[in-house]
Amino acid sequence: MFGMFSIMFTLVFLLVLGVFIATAVRGISQWNKNNHSPRLTVPATVVAKRTNVSHHHHGTGVHHTTHSTTYYVTFQVESGDRMELHMTGPEFGMLVEGDKGLLSFQGTRYLDFQRQ
Repeated sequence: MFGMFSIMFTLVFLLVLGVFIATAVRGISQWNKNNHSPRLTVPATVVAKRTNVSHHHHGTGVHHTTHSTTYYVTFQVESGDRMELHMTGPEFGMLVEGDKGLLSFQGTRYLDFQRQ
């Protein structure tokens, strides 16, 4: 009985560790790819905005919940291609669907949007 628990515990631990390492490697890889991408500024239009709200429950005795919001804006460039970029709340709040201007980005990293 104890031997089976030990094996299962080890397998679950290794699985969780593997997922953690894979996520970290993927994040570092994307960060590196963005850093090696050229900084581009192109005419674009804001075509959509969305948010993703995450709920996190904490505590064992006293429970409390925290929320976090992630902000995304979809831009359409002159060629018709669309790209969804992550940005901060204040930047998100300054944009309205239909805004036209110059989008600056580096890989998948949002840098700036200047209305025209």
